[in-house]
Amino acid sequence: MKRVILAAFALVMLLSANAWAQKLVVAHDTNFKPFEFKDETGNYTGFDIELWKAIASEIGVEYTFQPNDFNGIIPGLQSATFDAGIAGITIKPERQEVVDFSDPYYDSGLVILVRADNNDIKGIEDLKDKVISTKLATSSADFAAGFAPKDNIKLYPNNDAMFLELLSGGADAVIFDMPVVKDFAQKAGKGQVKVVGPLYQGQSYGIAFPKGSDLKPKVDAALKKLRENGTYEKLYIKWFGYAPAKK
Repeated sequence: MKRVILAAFALVMLLSANAWAQKLVVAHDTNFKPFEFKDETGNYTGFDIELWKAIASEIGVEYTFQPNDFNGIIPGLQSATFDAGIAGITIKPERQEVVDFSDPYYDSGLVILVRADNNDIKGIEDLKDKVISTKLATSSADFAAGFAPKDNIKLYPNNDAMFLELLSGGADAVIFDMPVVKDFAQKAGKGQVKVVGPLYQGQSYGIAFPKGSDLKPKVDAALKKLRENGTYEKLYIKWFGYAPAKK
């Protein structure tokens, strides 16, 4: 009997060790500049990508990145297809009901983008009868639904299609996350678009996990250390061009 118990204990320990030895699957968006996007070599880079690499190094885990349309990341966490998701995911009560979040790692908000020759739209009060382009399953889509008719809101699975709809004249405005909109306005859309109005609906991004994941406290501790040792600030300045606000 003693041998049977010892053998069973050894098997449990072996299975546990093998589970930890497996690489984590970390989901990110397919195109969410400057957080994640393909560089000229075809590899994904960006603030989210480099921040996760620093976190993984800090907590000592191996992982593989899994690009995914944004609207599939939380369902993938719920089904345990992914171990973590880092994709500029806004921490919202309804999401907290189905996934766990790390401590916030980026403060954002929503802004309006219009074509450069548009002088009629200056804020959301001017959008009630306009066509709005935004991204599926995001805070931006929820925000737009709060003041615009459903038929006036065009939803896309990725940023490229969302911005193209504005440039092609299929939409009057884009409502989306401030850092992504500003990056597009300053680079790919430079001279063709402009940001108007104030920052709407302040929000924070968090790294998401399946409910009950033991990764959350480890990632929180790693984020805290990266802030304290200056790594977080260096990455922030690299990708956004200025230092994060002191808290």
